[in-house]
Amino acid sequence: ASPRHLGPPDGGWGWMIVAGCFLVTICTRAVTRCISIFFVEFQAYFGQDYARTAWIHSIVDCATMLCAPLGSFISNHVSCQVGIMLGGLLASAGLILSSFATSLEHLYLSLGVLTGLGFALCYSPAIAMVGKYFNKRKALAYGIAMSGSGIGTFILAPVVQLLIEQFSWRGALLILGGFVLNLCVCGALMRPIALKEDCKTAPEFLEQDYVPEEQKRDLKRMSICSPLIKVWSHECLCYCSRKEYDFLLMPGFMVLAVSILFMAYGCSPLFVYLVPYALSVGVSHHQAAFLMSILGVIDIIGNVTFGWLTDRRCLKKHRHFCYLFAVGMDGLCCLFLPVLQNFPLLVPFSFTFGYFDGAYVTLIPVVTADVVGTSSLSSALGVVYFLHAIPYLVSPPVAGWLVDTTGSYTASFLLCGFSMIFSSMLLCFARLAKKIKRMHLQSLTNDTGTKQHIWTNGAIAYSVTAELDQKDGEYLAADTNSYHNR
Repeated sequence: ASPRHLGPPDGGWGWMIVAGCFLVTICTRAVTRCISIFFVEFQAYFGQDYARTAWIHSIVDCATMLCAPLGSFISNHVSCQVGIMLGGLLASAGLILSSFATSLEHLYLSLGVLTGLGFALCYSPAIAMVGKYFNKRKALAYGIAMSGSGIGTFILAPVVQLLIEQFSWRGALLILGGFVLNLCVCGALMRPIALKEDCKTAPEFLEQDYVPEEQKRDLKRMSICSPLIKVWSHECLCYCSRKEYDFLLMPGFMVLAVSILFMAYGCSPLFVYLVPYALSVGVSHHQAAFLMSILGVIDIIGNVTFGWLTDRRCLKKHRHFCYLFAVGMDGLCCLFLPVLQNFPLLVPFSFTFGYFDGAYVTLIPVVTADVVGTSSLSSALGVVYFLHAIPYLVSPPVAGWLVDTTGSYTASFLLCGFSMIFSSMLLCFARLAKKIKRMHLQSLTNDTGTKQHIWTNGAIAYSVTAELDQKDGEYLAADTNSYHNR
């Protein structure tokens, strides 16, 4: 049975959840990044252009994000442990089958679809579990957990290059397939937890007219927090599913979602084309792989330091602005990349881009939790990562088409940079507009003598004082409350 807690324990077994999520990010995001090291090998072996070869990385990323809601659904309605273990088996099978590929189309299905689906079942449920166990130290916990992407890239990039040299790309994929089986171990660590806020909607459906009295007694005898209740009847499942996705209509989440689309479009091509670009300007294979390692290790520093800093009292209220600042800085890095034509100049680029990449990746689940709350975090993360899917699918092939057409990487990197900067500016303007609107409402209510209280959940409560009825000489109780979303 799941342990019961009034709130996130902020420790205890939560640190094992962080360790499990850390390993999940190594086996998913780090392995996905290292696929770019195979780019030149695939292109040479199959004799294809940039655009066709880039579809491999695009499909992996797209399938991972497109199927993220499926991972959240399995985690919510069956078990997080079952979902991650199943995902590990699928991802491993995809990598192993890819080692026998005879065409790019074969790699599209095995390395792209099958491995991406396996990663999807693991990634968002593991990240959501960290949010269940932490509140006060949430950003730090996410910083440590998400640093697995950077550490994994730092270690795996040179290792994969060495494996390719020793065993060819087929042998390297086969070994990676065995390594990814560690996701099954990560799944075993994900002990479920029942929080008070997860149970608050359960009594509501027990009182619905369509639930028979006999079924009510049976449901009450069971734990109202158990995921099995949600599949006890079709009606209860529909009710719970509707509640899980109420956040989709929140204005704050809509703005964040649009911002995510442009951010995802800008960040994906760089991980695909950094190594080919470095090789095109005369950098050696080992130096190009080393650039990915630098990016990965600095990514770790960005994960942990930004996680720690945004947990401080002075910055905790400004997490959104820290997030958009990090995204904007990565966009500026992409704009300057075309003028960096040698290894000594590419090294500081890897440092800067890697740091801010780690920063905003850490803050994505934190900012999402601040917008939708902990009880809807798993479903919201599934949607957030789902929104990455289409940009991840189209941006590397579009960038490759621009390279094939122009014979240069300049247009591709400029498009990525402007896309990330627009994402940052959009979120910034939305936050400023919300602040101006709130100040305007405050001034209006102060002018009319209305007392205004702004609660932390984003609602505004108005209390109108009692008024004297001059005709009857009595007080007319007019104490009313109306709630409006910000």
